[in-house]
Amino acid sequence: MELDFERCYRAVDSRDQRFDGWFYTGVTSTGIYCRPSCPAITPKRRNVRFFPSAAAAQGAGLRACRRCRPDAAPGSPQWDVRADVVGRAMRLIADGVVDRDGVPGLAARLGYTQRHLHRMLRAELGAGPLALARAQRAQTARTLIETTGLGLAEVAFAAGFGSVRQFNDTVRQVYGTVPSQLRTGRGGPPTPGGAGTITLRLAYRPPLHAAALLGFLAARTLPGLEEVRDGTYRRGLRLPHGPAQIALTPTTGYVVATLRLADLRDLAPAVARCRRLFDLDADPEAVDQTLAADPALAGIVAAEPGVRVPRAVDGFEMALRAIIGQQVSLSAARTTLTRLLTHTPRPAALPRLAPDPDPGDQEVCVTESASRRRKPLDHPAEADGGGADGWGVWGFPGAEEVLGLPDAAFGMPAARRETIRALARAVAAGEVDLEPGGDRAETVRRLTALPGIGPWTAGYLAMRALGDPDVLLPTDLAVRRGAAALGLPATPTTLDTYADRWRPWRSYAAIRLWRAA
Repeated sequence: MELDFERCYRAVDSRDQRFDGWFYTGVTSTGIYCRPSCPAITPKRRNVRFFPSAAAAQGAGLRACRRCRPDAAPGSPQWDVRADVVGRAMRLIADGVVDRDGVPGLAARLGYTQRHLHRMLRAELGAGPLALARAQRAQTARTLIETTGLGLAEVAFAAGFGSVRQFNDTVRQVYGTVPSQLRTGRGGPPTPGGAGTITLRLAYRPPLHAAALLGFLAARTLPGLEEVRDGTYRRGLRLPHGPAQIALTPTTGYVVATLRLADLRDLAPAVARCRRLFDLDADPEAVDQTLAADPALAGIVAAEPGVRVPRAVDGFEMALRAIIGQQVSLSAARTTLTRLLTHTPRPAALPRLAPDPDPGDQEVCVTESASRRRKPLDHPAEADGGGADGWGVWGFPGAEEVLGLPDAAFGMPAARRETIRALARAVAAGEVDLEPGGDRAETVRRLTALPGIGPWTAGYLAMRALGDPDVLLPTDLAVRRGAAALGLPATPTTLDTYADRWRPWRSYAAIRLWRAA
């Protein structure tokens, strides 16, 4: 990735937060690297180097700044936009694939050899997949050190390190201190909240139109799976090592995320999925600038800056929502989905999250029970009690579970039921990849080859499950109604042609047209 020195230095000199996560500033005279908005004195030009990733800065022997916390910056919006191998690899690394399956597993998911994958990532990001995963493990370790009472050896393995020695060496190299100093230097006791519960701040690039985001999700919530209440979105989900419960509350400058995990090894994937759901790595100013250039959209963009595309924590769940929502109202789709959930066996549930603690002025605050458990919860049922109001915390059923459901669980025409089963078989067999690391074009092609799945369903999944920022859905009735309300062409063909001026942000335009409708 080519970084223009003058542009980067101007961003650093102006402490422009919009560039946080785009690149990292290395200061050779101090041996540290920072985010562009670091409040420290602007370094002299001769002492500055710019890096496309934190891993590249670490590879150059620099440690993370303890003042601006560059590892907690929003992710680069490139990994949302780009559909190439590097973009897919970055999304998979963020989801913890390297920690779970190693570099061979990552390469197999992408369909490339390990050597070629390493070469591509080095060329783009200045670091290979192991170094990128190592940088993420260091951030996870810092979060666990500063937010839990776990022993440091337990932190090491929960963060994905293969040994305590590797953990110690990495923390010392990345943060310039030993792990125990990260804990003692934080100050203040943990905030009570339950074993396995962590509260942290998820940074984003402003503006963020929280009302639009929560309103979209609230209209589609499923009882027993999720809810929106008092400005907070809560839901249960399934992670690689067990169930979890999340609560996300948008505030000025960051989203407060309270994560209740059965296994702390799932911290990194949980954070990645929360960020993906709320589209927190987007660059709203770039999106709004493009859309506002169209006089028909300029008014609504000015009135509601920072509208995001709500994405998904589970691609298969989103696929079922899309199929069941074909040609029926939103309320009818919710009823059918709720019926399906009631027929699904529930795994052992975690207790309901307590009211969100105030993280104060810290980047991360802690929650752990008075018993100070020294290991991840191997059995979620060990946790105390459940919610009195019956709000569940289990995640959406997987493809194998849906295949085992009886016909009575679906409550829909036989043809649509068979479409769901055909999709579930394809997902279970690995023929269709609905996760963010999937090849968008290939996934759309395979989806439309299945009976009962057409361009609208495939496009909707590309937008919300695969994170494609450039999907319009011109045949969607609500999109066409929104276009008509704004005086735009309202037939699918004419609207599709007109929307070329909104590239590469047509997904964001579609959300705004839905709101206009």
